[in-house]
Amino acid sequence: MTGNPSLRAAAHVDAATLPGPGFGALRTHGRFPYRPITDVDHYRWPNGARLAVYLGFNLEHFAFGEGLGANLGPASPQPDVLNYSWREYGNRVGAWRCLELFSDMNMPAGVLLNTALYDHCPDVLDACLARGDELIGHGHTNACRQSDLDEAGERALLKHCSDRIRTHCGKAPAGWLSPWISETPVTPDLMVETGYRYTLNWCHDDRPVRMDTRSGPLWAIPYPQEVNDIPMIIARQLDGTAFADMIIDQFDEMLAQANHPRHPQPLVMGIALHPYLMGQPYRLRHLRRALAHIAARRAQGDIWLTTPGAICDAMELLAPLDLEPCTR
Repeated sequence: MTGNPSLRAAAHVDAATLPGPGFGALRTHGRFPYRPITDVDHYRWPNGARLAVYLGFNLEHFAFGEGLGANLGPASPQPDVLNYSWREYGNRVGAWRCLELFSDMNMPAGVLLNTALYDHCPDVLDACLARGDELIGHGHTNACRQSDLDEAGERALLKHCSDRIRTHCGKAPAGWLSPWISETPVTPDLMVETGYRYTLNWCHDDRPVRMDTRSGPLWAIPYPQEVNDIPMIIARQLDGTAFADMIIDQFDEMLAQANHPRHPQPLVMGIALHPYLMGQPYRLRHLRRALAHIAARRAQGDIWLTTPGAICDAMELLAPLDLEPCTR
């Protein structure tokens, strides 16, 4: 456009003067500012490593004959016995096999639990507590979405889960993962108001991010939506071999990124597991292979094998939550 001056002028019309929707900044959550991963941090994790790795072990219970649930096969009219019993395999068999594997590897877990399990199969939760695993709130059941609740109902859910876990293990859970990772606009606010210190709902970064809420700060600890057996095996139809390879590839690349020769930085890698998937014997064998690969690097001091709550504790020591909220 080098000839006609009027054409050149038309090309620079302010978008705000055009009819229709505006073209300015879009609506945002207002919880945290944008920050590129190239703006590196220089701290290390408590053992001196730059990569923190944790297992997010999802223990869930579903109503019989109603509600939501992951499906192995096409959904049938209720009662959907095929899909219900496949998920129940995780509580009766898969969870125990996974816990034994974690113990064989001397790996802690962050256990994301539905409190309905206390009425259904408390033995599993007792076993997690005996192992020293972190117990994390994950709703009462995954048969319902948290985002369907009004504010009072959501607050009641958060408080119930905190109280029930405190009764079992002697302390309230520090963290929360919403059933189906579903939120309302006020979920982070209600989490702080009911005593939670971190959320696993947001998967937007490879490092912890400090979120603002109406009642004070909240840490967002990275939780994986890719290295997660539900979307990979159910949605994308990967087999156990491919999922184990994915865990190993993610680990190797994140370890290389954390220790990059020009810009090393502390990072977090989570692995999301569900026992009705990874507790199946043929998948468990491949999970064993992936976890052995990670455990070997722990033995060399290259990683911090930990839990989400311990990551939150470390961040609070580095950046206490009584700081002024970010305004950018």
